[in-house]
Amino acid sequence: MSLAESRPRACGASRGRPRSEAVERAILEGVMKLLEEGVPLAELSIERIARTAGVGKATIYRRWSGKEELFCDVLRAAEPPDPELPGTSMRDDLVVFLETMRRRGLLNRSSAMLHNVYAQMKSSPKLWAAYEDTVIAPRREMGCEVLRRGQRDGEIRADVDVDLINDIIVGPMIVRAFMRPDAELPEGLAEQIVDTVLEGLRPVSPPGA
Repeated sequence: MSLAESRPRACGASRGRPRSEAVERAILEGVMKLLEEGVPLAELSIERIARTAGVGKATIYRRWSGKEELFCDVLRAAEPPDPELPGTSMRDDLVVFLETMRRRGLLNRSSAMLHNVYAQMKSSPKLWAAYEDTVIAPRREMGCEVLRRGQRDGEIRADVDVDLINDIIVGPMIVRAFMRPDAELPEGLAEQIVDTVLEGLRPVSPPGA
């Protein structure tokens, strides 16, 4: 999905005036153009972004409070969108959730620009904190909520720590997708991870039940 076809969810609070999708696309694509040309994040000033996008600085500030918020939306637009979970079962939702993560890993490997941007973000505590708070944390909460629903529905034991189980489920995909560039990311990996973990989490029927 191109930036022109994708409109990311805003990272910050809602703004006070109507947003023009065409203007937003121009700004997001202007940032992406500069990144593709190899301009470091540290050198991407609002003035330079405005000049590239053909808008005024005030136009950008009406939509984003600063570079950190803007960069979060640029990455949202460049990545596969957050999934629409089917809601048919905890297992199905977890598979869809991990499959999206697998695809992000494949995209990160195939896009030198994205790989470089993530590396630069991690060296900027302020920018990485913004991405953590507005992108990673909501995704983590999505996975935890799926597991909490599974507990309520009796799909997994009620005594397990949902936060810990979420880490156990997403951990293998994170390692393979983002920490081991040599690791394979085959189709079916999401199902394999989810089914392996859930095998040990199913409620145990009491003897004689």
